[in-house]
Amino acid sequence: MTFLTVVYALLFYVATGVLLFGLGYKIRLYWKTPQPLKIPTTPAPVTTGGVVLRMLKEVTVFASLFKGNKWTWLFGWTFHAALLVVLLRHLRYFQEPVWEWVRLIQPFGKYAAFAMLGGLVGLWARRFLVDRVRYISAPSDHLMLALLLGIGISGASMTFVAHADIVSLKAFFLGLMRFDWQPLPADPLLLIHLLLVATLMIVFPFSKLLHAPGVFFSPTRNQVDNPRERRHIAPWAEELERKERQQAAAG
Repeated sequence: MTFLTVVYALLFYVATGVLLFGLGYKIRLYWKTPQPLKIPTTPAPVTTGGVVLRMLKEVTVFASLFKGNKWTWLFGWTFHAALLVVLLRHLRYFQEPVWEWVRLIQPFGKYAAFAMLGGLVGLWARRFLVDRVRYISAPSDHLMLALLLGIGISGASMTFVAHADIVSLKAFFLGLMRFDWQPLPADPLLLIHLLLVATLMIVFPFSKLLHAPGVFFSPTRNQVDNPRERRHIAPWAEELERKERQQAAAG
């Protein structure tokens, strides 16, 4: 067992733990945050089914972003769609045997890396070229984009420039899942790629990238537009109202 293998094995255990517990904590926080007001962005659906359809359009085709800015939508949707394909392609490193549909998307996932990088470059360029976006861009925004670009470039380079030992890499990750550590290839490009991925896993729950699960908890998107038909009151307010009625009755 090499020192490099031990370091990276522990790194990915820590990164996975931070990612899972961090996401769980944030989602629980979102879930418990009260929504005292009825604030869906109109025109909004007036039925639960309509809300489901609206959310489906938001997470698949970025409907509201398309209405707001076509260039941002193009780069954003291209990046997210390509990223999904790339991530699904990487499932082969965690499966034995590999599912058939994962095998079928391998060629698409290979070239989706270029679409992902193109989308990232466009999103980063707007933070320099668009005045109002440049004004509100924080250093963390640029660092997140740089991190994602570094992951994409290093990953694509291993596919098209300097091939890594993917057989040994798969054995390493399967070994992590089975608590049977296997040697990690000492390929510099691979080590850089894995270090950047682990870094992303650690910072993800505490960054703006958390909009991924956060969109489902947005009251402007997930509320039914029925304030006239049904009074909207948060659970904590209902409890307060109930206690006030009890005190009034007792007095």
